Amino acid sequence: MCSSIERDELDYIKKIVEQISIQMSNNENDSNVSKVLNNCFFDCVNDAVDAAVIAQVELSKCSLKEKEKMITAIREKIRVNVDNLSQMELEETGMGRFEDKVEKHLLTIEKTPGTEDVKPEVYTGDDGLTLIERRPFGVAGCVLPSTAPSCTPIHNAICMIAAGNSVIFSPHPGGKNTSFEAIRLINEAIIEAGGPPNVVVVTKDATIQMANEIMKHPLIDLLVATGGPGVVNSILSSGKKGIGAGPGNPPVLVDETADILKAAKDIIDGNGFENCIQCIGEKECIVVDCVADLLISEMQQNGAFLIRDKNKIEDLTNIVTLENGTVNKVYIGKDAKIILRDIGINVGDEIKSIIYEVPADHITVVEEYLMPLLPIVRVRNVDEGIEKAVKIEGRRRHSAMIHSRDVRNMTKFAKAIQTTILVKNGPSYSGVGLGGEGFVTMSIAGPTGEGLTRPRTFTREQRCTLCGDLNLRSGL
Repeated sequence: MCSSIERDELDYIKKIVEQISIQMSNNENDSNVSKVLNNCFFDCVNDAVDAAVIAQVELSKCSLKEKEKMITAIREKIRVNVDNLSQMELEETGMGRFEDKVEKHLLTIEKTPGTEDVKPEVYTGDDGLTLIERRPFGVAGCVLPSTAPSCTPIHNAICMIAAGNSVIFSPHPGGKNTSFEAIRLINEAIIEAGGPPNVVVVTKDATIQMANEIMKHPLIDLLVATGGPGVVNSILSSGKKGIGAGPGNPPVLVDETADILKAAKDIIDGNGFENCIQCIGEKECIVVDCVADLLISEMQQNGAFLIRDKNKIEDLTNIVTLENGTVNKVYIGKDAKIILRDIGINVGDEIKSIIYEVPADHITVVEEYLMPLLPIVRVRNVDEGIEKAVKIEGRRRHSAMIHSRDVRNMTKFAKAIQTTILVKNGPSYSGVGLGGEGFVTMSIAGPTGEGLTRPRTFTREQRCTLCGDLNLRSGL
């Protein structure tokens, strides 16, 4: 039996569907009506959600083949717009590197799973057959970050369509125009593939107020947040099903058995990718003392600039950190040469990362700086390294890296660190499919435990049991 709240919501949905059906039947040749229905941009949250509710009803009628056709169309549409989106993102946010953004977009469209990820489970035995199907939640509200304002909605849209959900996006104000363009292209691709309009919708204004309205709206069934601790905490206190992809502070540990030449290159490649705005990027390096000098020397050969002068290290710390101890957002995602320039050091474009030695309690070690900084901490042995890495990671349960040839050391580290992603002998980004096996994600849900989000993450299980029959392995 439905509660009064559930009956009100069902009546509301029916009313919306009936109104649109009548409008469409009475205005089949009215191009203005078609234009309104196909517009994924709305003035207010209520109108956007209403449209998404209708779209989800229509999406639920689509076959898996039809959903996959929509997903393929999104991949193809974004592929021809990768350069434009990458440049637009760089100009709007001022963070990262163009060539890395291109690679990130291509990775997103090539390795985000589709309908193949939403598979049923079947159990048969003496008592019959049980089928577990994955069903959509309904309408999802997705909060987007400024660090990946187009890749995140692309990834989320593909996953949500495969799962059977429609989406209302809440862009970050710092990347809203790039998000708007990505959402426009996604909606366009869906309609061109024969899908319903407004499977993805967004409000014309990207504000905190709009985000709060989305979180509180009674017809939003699922919330997904990719960003800082504030937005994750908001969805977790919303009373709805919430999936939170929060911040990290990934340490990389290098022991005495590591292939130092490879480790140095991998670490700088990972730290320098997108100027380390990615939450998975190497944020600090913990190295066993006996190989530290060689590692630092090899890092310098792979695009790292070493600051030796303690006064300059202090200058660096002071410009990237505000007086209240928080990160100076002016330098988030900026090129290493810009940060170095502002402390009086001039270098060329070949410099991708800034390295310097500090103690384990240094603020740029214990806090996450989304910049191409790589503080280096020396330790006596791998056990001390593991202990410090766990403390520095801070139970964020996000990502960590280790370079070692000793399986026992890797095993000890994995058990102790307990991160969602643990990369062994590779750059951080291989943990999300770039140069490593497996699918890609733009939302790593460490705080809520879902891990690397994918289509099945955005579904709920429905268990269907047939008693006695279709148990073909049992006796008659």
